[in-house]
Amino acid sequence: MDNINNTTLDILQIQKILPHRAPFLLVDRVLEYDLGNSAHGVKNVSMNEWFFAGHFPQEPIMPGVLIIEALAQLSAIAMLANKAFEEELTNTSVYFVKIDAATFRAKVLPGDCLNLYTYKIRNVGNMCFFDVAAKVDGKLAGKIVALH
Repeated sequence: MDNINNTTLDILQIQKILPHRAPFLLVDRVLEYDLGNSAHGVKNVSMNEWFFAGHFPQEPIMPGVLIIEALAQLSAIAMLANKAFEEELTNTSVYFVKIDAATFRAKVLPGDCLNLYTYKIRNVGNMCFFDVAAKVDGKLAGKIVALH
């Protein structure tokens, strides 16, 4: 069993929670979390990201769908972190199935530190509903009213 800090997770701990690997692991660090309820993580956006080669070569912008994926990954981390370190995490998968009211308000560019936030708003059966947001330099880059 690994020793887990109650508030932060590094990339090696994240990899014990999520099945995602490069180039599709989109959370670099979890700065704080309240297990099962909320989390604040970061994605450090580098010009070396695979998606910048085609989106867009003359004006590299992180695709909105990947911002959504990063927020979904952070939400899964918030829900599964305890299981990953206190017991064997087997046959546990988390999927997002619906997005309500996604908006994007600012470009996410190479060199940005994308701050990711997730807040659980309710459970219905085995589904969890989250409000999520992504910010760069304190400014809202994207928000989803409910991520299921």
